[in-house]
Amino acid sequence: MTEIFDRDRAWALLTEWTAGESLRKHALAVEACVVAYGEAEADRLGLAGEELRALVNLYSTTALLHDFDYEKHPSREEHPFVGVKELERQGWPEEMRTAILGHAEYSGVARVSHLAKVLFACDELAGFLTACALVKPTKAIADVEAAGARKKMKDKAFARGVNREDVILGAQELGVDLVEHIAFCIEAMKKRSAALGL
Repeated sequence: MTEIFDRDRAWALLTEWTAGESLRKHALAVEACVVAYGEAEADRLGLAGEELRALVNLYSTTALLHDFDYEKHPSREEHPFVGVKELERQGWPEEMRTAILGHAEYSGVARVSHLAKVLFACDELAGFLTACALVKPTKAIADVEAAGARKKMKDKAFARGVNREDVILGAQELGVDLVEHIAFCIEAMKKRSAALGL
């Protein structure tokens, strides 16, 4: 059975709304981290077969679509609300839509589910780790170390578009040590380095 709301459809929607390569790559980087956490959660819950596939699909598609409206609607008044309305119109799952609303601190939507917490925890961090990789001579995520990335977070001039408070709060909400969280996301991004161009 082909699932209607699968990764292919999510990618098609993302590319329809987002022309910019960097925002598409950001979606892929966030997806790498979020899916890795989803797989760990599925493992913790002992899921297999269809249940495992459904959970990983939900985490994957949520990550891919969390910023799909940002290029067209970048203001705080519109993002992510316009995108979520479109996702609702198309019938995407409520858990996905709630997580996407929750990744914007200003939305007022609480992050209750594991998915919502993971998306928030990985969003800014994936962007920061991409920046860390791009300043390496190799431009490779494989050359980024967690301790070094943590230290770079203190340099306010570096990747100044990244909200450090969100990165720190995200790890706290997930109940994981910040350096362990950074290391986990580096490993997840390394596995998809070719797609990320890192």
